[in-house]
Amino acid sequence: MKKPQYEMKTERSQIMANEQMYELRDISLAPYMQLATGLIGKARHAGGNMFRHQMDTLAILIDYGYIDSVLLKASVVHDTVEDIPDFDRNLIINADSEGQEVLDLVLEVTRRAEESKPDFLKRILDTGTQRAKVLKCADRISNMISLGYVTDPKFIERYCDETEFFILPMAIEVDFNMYQELINLIITRRKYLEDSGYIEKKKAGLV
Repeated sequence: MKKPQYEMKTERSQIMANEQMYELRDISLAPYMQLATGLIGKARHAGGNMFRHQMDTLAILIDYGYIDSVLLKASVVHDTVEDIPDFDRNLIINADSEGQEVLDLVLEVTRRAEESKPDFLKRILDTGTQRAKVLKCADRISNMISLGYVTDPKFIERYCDETEFFILPMAIEVDFNMYQELINLIITRRKYLEDSGYIEKKKAGLV
């Protein structure tokens, strides 16, 4: 299968332009935020809850200059299908006129029942749309930042490995600035593993 072609984004404005502000103003996120509140009761490994993670992913996309209505709406509900038991997908479809497009993007970044975590990430890397890769990179930036509050070294190591093997190749295809941030996050998290003595213990076969 021929790999899709992407246009890598390299620019990153330090301030939102008026044109972007007006465009963002006209994007109705409230119906999607309401759906995402169903994630408030789902705790995260690093603390907080999954609803806050949706909002964080949205903020990261805006920080990187993405004012794409489907992408932003999908970021607000990207974990609903996977993490809310028996979630009714029609709620997204009927949220507004872009609901079907939003659901399609959410399903692209949703792990399927038969997929292992590596298979899931490899699917997005190999066949994902540009929107899916951008969304997954923003999602992982949020997760990697939260990793700074996690003290389980094996979890941190696995997450760093996943990010290096699967997410960095996505980022270099779609957004160079996201790629740079992800590299820096990997470096800081691996430094924690070194400073904590975990790496030496692992080499010695003690963990």
